[in-house]
Amino acid sequence: MFTPLEKVGVVCLSILGFQIARAVLKRVYNSVLAPAFRLNVNLKEMGQWAVITGATDGLGKAFAEAVAKRGMDVVLISRTKSKLDAVAQEIRENYKVNTKVIEADFTEGNTVYHHIEKELYGMDVGVLINNVGLSYPHPDQFLSLPEHGKVYHDIIQCNIAAMLSMCQIVMPGMCEQRRGVVINIGSTAGDIPSPMLTVYGASKVFVSKFSRDLASEYKQYGIVVQCLTPGYVATKMSKIKKPTWMAPSPAKYVNSALTTVGIEDHTTGYYPHSLLVGCIKLMESLSPNFAYWMITRTMENIKSRAIRKSNQIAAS
Repeated sequence: MFTPLEKVGVVCLSILGFQIARAVLKRVYNSVLAPAFRLNVNLKEMGQWAVITGATDGLGKAFAEAVAKRGMDVVLISRTKSKLDAVAQEIRENYKVNTKVIEADFTEGNTVYHHIEKELYGMDVGVLINNVGLSYPHPDQFLSLPEHGKVYHDIIQCNIAAMLSMCQIVMPGMCEQRRGVVINIGSTAGDIPSPMLTVYGASKVFVSKFSRDLASEYKQYGIVVQCLTPGYVATKMSKIKKPTWMAPSPAKYVNSALTTVGIEDHTTGYYPHSLLVGCIKLMESLSPNFAYWMITRTMENIKSRAIRKSNQIAAS
């Protein structure tokens, strides 16, 4: 016979066990079973063209190559014409698909979208990948970052305004066709504490919230909206040159992330990043002050290394 206190303990352990089992089964389904049974979206069935912003480097280029490999024609949007032409030629030669380039600097704001809308008019766009984004040149306090006014303006234009405007341009056609995929690139910085990356982290919270609600609104139109929240990937933005298990190459990350489209609406897209977020959230739940302290110290170390490297380059 259990005492009342023991009964409470049994109930608590049962609830904990259920939650752990549920989380494990969900992860197994999302990462193993659903992709194995091809329950993820076939991107090529969504339409002829995929539109990718920020498409000449890093994740954007990797997404462009990945959808081209799946047989989709590709629209590349970025601000440097020479890079756009080079990537477009490379994709045409390697994957035998059509390409189109649109030169646009998203930091300029509303002036670029009329041009983009005109260039995309009448095209059967089945996939939109809102990848363009900016972060800090290095972590810093809100008021201490050099030229912070321009940096924050550009972050808001690229990380928020560009996503909203591209959705307004492309999604009407998807609604008419009753099919489509929109992938918005967020960041783990929007899901975990991000001191010294305050504006960047906040911009990615917007991406996550917008994507979740947009997915609910437009599911009835056959449109899949997904928010990917990657951690560090070996790109120019992260300043990580050599890929690791925790910071994969863009191609490795994208290949993993695309298997989740249609299965998970909000995901890191890469299991090691999910583990990292889970560990940080657990730490935050146990001691928020310690979590913020530890992440702040980490950011300060990254800032110090960045400044030292900048000074060395300036002195050489």
